[in-house]
Amino acid sequence: MKAKVGILSLGCPRNLVDSEELLGRLDLKGHPVVDIDKADVALINTCAFIEEAKKESIAAILDLVELKKEGRLKKIIVYGCLPQRYKEELKKELPEVDAFIGKISLTPACKRFPITPKHFAYLKICEGCVNACSFCVIPKIKGKFVSRAPSSIIAEVKKFSRDKISELNIIGQDISGYGLDLKGRENLASLIRKVTRAAKNINWIRLLYLNPARVTDELLNVIKNEPKVCKYIDLPVQHINERILKKMNRGITRAGIIKIIEKIRKNIPGVALRTSVIVGFPGETEKEFEELLNFIQEMKFERLGAFSYSRETGTRAYNFKDQVPEKIKSRRLDRIMSTQQEISTAINNKFLGKTLEILIDEEDNGSYLGRTQYDAPEVDGLVYVKSKKVIYPGDFVKVKINDTLEYDLVGEVKE
Repeated sequence: MKAKVGILSLGCPRNLVDSEELLGRLDLKGHPVVDIDKADVALINTCAFIEEAKKESIAAILDLVELKKEGRLKKIIVYGCLPQRYKEELKKELPEVDAFIGKISLTPACKRFPITPKHFAYLKICEGCVNACSFCVIPKIKGKFVSRAPSSIIAEVKKFSRDKISELNIIGQDISGYGLDLKGRENLASLIRKVTRAAKNINWIRLLYLNPARVTDELLNVIKNEPKVCKYIDLPVQHINERILKKMNRGITRAGIIKIIEKIRKNIPGVALRTSVIVGFPGETEKEFEELLNFIQEMKFERLGAFSYSRETGTRAYNFKDQVPEKIKSRRLDRIMSTQQEISTAINNKFLGKTLEILIDEEDNGSYLGRTQYDAPEVDGLVYVKSKKVIYPGDFVKVKINDTLEYDLVGEVKE
């Protein structure tokens, strides 16, 4: 019997897709795929995007090393972003690990062994990054931007449709760049039209990670007019101050960001906007931070993630002068999140008494956890659902909202 393999997939959904494809390949070769505590060989797909992710990856590797010392594992294989960046250093520091592997060339649309819940999936349509943000190490890890062939993507969508999943999440480092490297007129908007036609049994199609500089009128029309496409736009702005945006090399101005936000809200009524911002970028003054804070208060994003700047070797910003002390970064982050908490509370209060379509994710001690179309899996809010009848993960139900929390909603299934 071939060795049993288990996997620990860290980091973003893009990593998760890689993990599913790798497990699919091993499954085809006859290796039983099991929980990691029952495995002979442990695979760990690592993240090295920022310092916190690196620490999480190292801690997870050390946990597996302990299992190997206890005789509960035969081999440990570490792959992904961390060894892609630090392979030689890791070899010296972690001799207990049997192999360090960086990028793996996986066949698009090869068999995937799902490790997400059965009712939703992630579909990666591109690899690498077309941007050159000064703070980001992804281009050095992932290499040049490559779009998957439309035919390969549609074949995978049709498979998901046959499996009757409820939600398909379209992902990539920056999916708004899709098609820039392809011949012809293929772009994200044209691809999503093809995807919606192929997704006959899929109710929700969600687009994740759109660069504000490349959100076109054509794409907004697709999001507005295609019923299956969630009215949810993930638009990372990172900052709003003109000088900081230029130092970040974001390719867009303050005015450009505000213009695209206003256009989105005007053209797609009821849309939920998610963004991410970075505080403490090198040289960020108190006045520039206040400008960002005021912008968030004015724009009232439905969803927001905030991060302290992480100084990463290999990035241009690593050598920038005036690195902001950690204490100041932490204080600024707290102020951003406190502000967003107030905004989120006010936005959620508007749902009180309304009936929403909810996708059920799991049962939770006699009640259920679900999401609106305005909430991406694992990163956004939840809806706590009570129901007199039994419902199952993947079901869509109409829920009347009878209570609101800072980030979550509470409701009951309408009879």
